[in-house]
Amino acid sequence: MSNTPGDLLKEKLDQLQCHFTWRPQKETIDVEDVMYRLQDSIDMNLKYKDQSYNQLAFVNCLQGNYEEAIQNLKEAEKIQREIHKDEFERRSIITYGNFAWVHYHMGQLTEAQSYLDKLEMICKPLSDGPRYTAMIHEVYGEKGWSLLSSAGEYCEEAKECFAKALEQDPDNTEWIMGYATALSRLESLSGTLESHDQSQSVKHFRRVLELDPDDAVAMVLLALKLQMLRQNEKANELVEQALLKTSDLPYVLRYAAKYYRQSGFVERATELLKKALELTPHSGFLHYQLGLCYRSKLKYTHSRYPHNPEFQQRAELINLCKYHLEKSFEHRQKTAIKPQLVFADICITSGEYSRAEETYRRLVELVDMRPENMQSICLEAGLFELYQKKSETNAVLLFLKGVKIEYNSREREKCRMKLEKWADRKLSVNAQDSKALGVKAFLYQLKGIKGKATEYFEKTLEFDPGNEEYVSALSQLHI
Repeated sequence: MSNTPGDLLKEKLDQLQCHFTWRPQKETIDVEDVMYRLQDSIDMNLKYKDQSYNQLAFVNCLQGNYEEAIQNLKEAEKIQREIHKDEFERRSIITYGNFAWVHYHMGQLTEAQSYLDKLEMICKPLSDGPRYTAMIHEVYGEKGWSLLSSAGEYCEEAKECFAKALEQDPDNTEWIMGYATALSRLESLSGTLESHDQSQSVKHFRRVLELDPDDAVAMVLLALKLQMLRQNEKANELVEQALLKTSDLPYVLRYAAKYYRQSGFVERATELLKKALELTPHSGFLHYQLGLCYRSKLKYTHSRYPHNPEFQQRAELINLCKYHLEKSFEHRQKTAIKPQLVFADICITSGEYSRAEETYRRLVELVDMRPENMQSICLEAGLFELYQKKSETNAVLLFLKGVKIEYNSREREKCRMKLEKWADRKLSVNAQDSKALGVKAFLYQLKGIKGKATEYFEKTLEFDPGNEEYVSALSQLHI
């Protein structure tokens, strides 16, 4: 075991609670995407900019941008001194931990040790645990926000962090807001609304407003949840109230616009999004929402005659829609899946099948992504193969891929239904169609109906006796 100064220092650094020791690392996040979103949150002038600067420092360090990382941490420290004053030391634990790590990566071991010394002095009266950190609610809370900002797969862990922070400080609106946000995202990530109790996030957004009636962000996020629960009158009231309180905060404008678009008030949504884009022109979220607004307007243009003004309007809407959608995933091709699927759909609408095909091909080849995202890709790419390319074989392969991903979602169920319908149709024409029999067998296996699955796999092997996949499946059923 090496005992060089660097190795001994690294042992101490590994004890810290900061972005460099938390789970999200370069291999598990889309660094470019996270950078853009963090810069967005800073530009939007949200309450907790110090946390965004802290995380941005970590991402910059991952990319070797050490000087930028140091500047980010200085901004975080400055904000913490200004805002938290008497609680500055408690709030600085993560910032100082990040400082130590960045200096270590720069080879500045003396500077790194100086931050460890500062942390030891701060943490000693706060904890009986490790010398250089303290598991206090400020640490749990910032860890929660960092996990939420990294990737969808960390939502559950983020929720647990906020829960621990709230055990120590139950009326802290920052942690209640984080807990509500994590719950809300888990509810939407669940694939089916029935699998999560939607009232949980609603309850906590309401708690934020009880403690801080002027929190406009909590108002619009609560409104979106109430809209989902069809409590439209209260939702509308909250959005209007939020816009009266802060009409120039991009974070409020973007969610108010989403609410209006989903309510059918597309012009109002477009107006708010354009206003927000003037304030934060690089926001992928805003471009995506604006693209959806233009797609909604397309529904009202039907003319196919080039000299008709409506035809010209339709062409303009398609171009605007494509422009904003491309902007939304320009730097986020690994993570902005929905915008790319909408883009492919618009390409189909405009007859640009080769662009749609290229988009689906790129998406299908992606790896290490959330299961519901891959299921959405399989469904949409499968439908394209089925209806535009008339390739049943490719469509079935994609639907099967979607169904085989063990995650319950609406997209998986739609893939299953498409397979069921296809297999039944093929067998009504030819009862000995081995591919259709194999699909039926697999679907019964998926439902847990072993008898039927066995029956269909045996029938399949009568007409396709050398198929190793079916032989393997049948042997698994006999175990």
